[in-house]
Amino acid sequence: MATATPSSYSITVRLHTTPDHALVGQVATVVAEQGGIVTAIDVADSRHDRLVVDLTCSGIDATHTDQLVAAIDAIDGVRVHKVSDRTFLLHLGGKIEVRSKVNLRTRDDLSMAYTPGVGRVSMAIAEHPEDARRLTIKGNTVAVVTDGSAVLGLGNIGPEAAMPVMEGKAALFKRFADIDAWPICLASQDPDEIVRAVEMIAPGFGGINLEDISAPKCFEIERRLRESLDIPVFHDDQHGTAIVVLAALRNALRVVGKELPTARIVISGAGAAGTAIVTLLMAAGAVDVVMVDRDGALSRGDDSLSPAHAELAARTNPREVTGSLEQALDGADVFIGVSAPGILRGEWIRDRMADDAVVFPLANPDPEIDPAEAGQYAAVVASGRSDYPNQINNVLAFPGVFRGLLDAGAEDITTEMLIRAADAISGVVTDEELNPSYIIPSVFHADVTDAVATAIAGEGKSTTGALGGAAAVGGGHVRGGDRYRHATPDPIEAVGTDPHA
Repeated sequence: MATATPSSYSITVRLHTTPDHALVGQVATVVAEQGGIVTAIDVADSRHDRLVVDLTCSGIDATHTDQLVAAIDAIDGVRVHKVSDRTFLLHLGGKIEVRSKVNLRTRDDLSMAYTPGVGRVSMAIAEHPEDARRLTIKGNTVAVVTDGSAVLGLGNIGPEAAMPVMEGKAALFKRFADIDAWPICLASQDPDEIVRAVEMIAPGFGGINLEDISAPKCFEIERRLRESLDIPVFHDDQHGTAIVVLAALRNALRVVGKELPTARIVISGAGAAGTAIVTLLMAAGAVDVVMVDRDGALSRGDDSLSPAHAELAARTNPREVTGSLEQALDGADVFIGVSAPGILRGEWIRDRMADDAVVFPLANPDPEIDPAEAGQYAAVVASGRSDYPNQINNVLAFPGVFRGLLDAGAEDITTEMLIRAADAISGVVTDEELNPSYIIPSVFHADVTDAVATAIAGEGKSTTGALGGAAAVGGGHVRGGDRYRHATPDPIEAVGTDPHA
């Protein structure tokens, strides 16, 4: 029987039992026999006639957790009183909130935070619009924008159903980079309407994070917004994934003693993520890259390709490889999958790929091959899963990317920035730490966000205007300037003023 691992199917079961503590151990045994994992047992109440026990356990999926509950309820002397799905409990009421950064305790406080004092600040911004980054939340706020057309591995489920994912993204922004992000779920899947909606809300944000928008329209939306807005636009499904893949690949190739310019790379999946990955890898020095879609390798001589695939074929596949994924893997040093579950076989890694192969099955939620199986044949394996070593997770990239962009007052993001971000992530893993099971740092590594932010801000164009100053990377505070010194007798308390900067 399969054993549970994913915490997303964790439940807490409140049990009423007869006053026999041995039953608690029996319950734990039954859960284990059914393939579940017990993570906590708490006796909530003990009386002369009964025990109240809270059992927390994980199952493989929703059907399996129902089976666990039924098995528990079948034990003599045990009655299931209530079952709580811990994932749904975590989402009740949403996962983010807005809090005031200032105390409003007196009428004097109110007169400065709101009318009449706020009018002075509004007029100052009207005269110098660039100061909105300093005098409002704009300088530390990102819009997480989706139309719900390509949510995780769930597909086109719409804007309301996308909200929990966008809330989660906003929570990650706050946790890892202290950025205030907000989910913007649009009730339209028309590119023109999406572009116009984002343009209309852009004045309130310092950056735009596009999320879970299906290809190929995501390319057009990003391009048009980058052209029309004076704040950076970043499509995380493309560029966040590409950054982390490049970081992991650099270290994986170090492990096996190969180089990016000479490595033969096969990428399965020619959608948004695959396109961004190949673009960034080639900008970083990769040469021999073959893109494979459901119909096989993309090659220049194929007249049946869509315009997007024809463009990819024109700048990849220098050896004119044709045929299926299996055939494309002949002699390949690297496989990167952003496509579909179960399409890569272990024997292809063994028989087709080069020695010391690197395999990244990244399809979500189910990878191209089970990482454990791939590990039997490949020298280095990385996946999107948290229950195996080397997790390719966009959380390693996007918080630091936006922290650096916001701190630098950047108006755009460049390919060079993305490469530097990848190098910063790979550099967090020291030579002493590097091994086949540790090519990429944990998302909770304390140095990752600051390293990426520093790399990004190194080229960010400052737009602080007359306020002047430089970015304090990682802290979100831009110092310097004296426009508002006259506003208070004490310059140390003046908005945006540090007399020592």
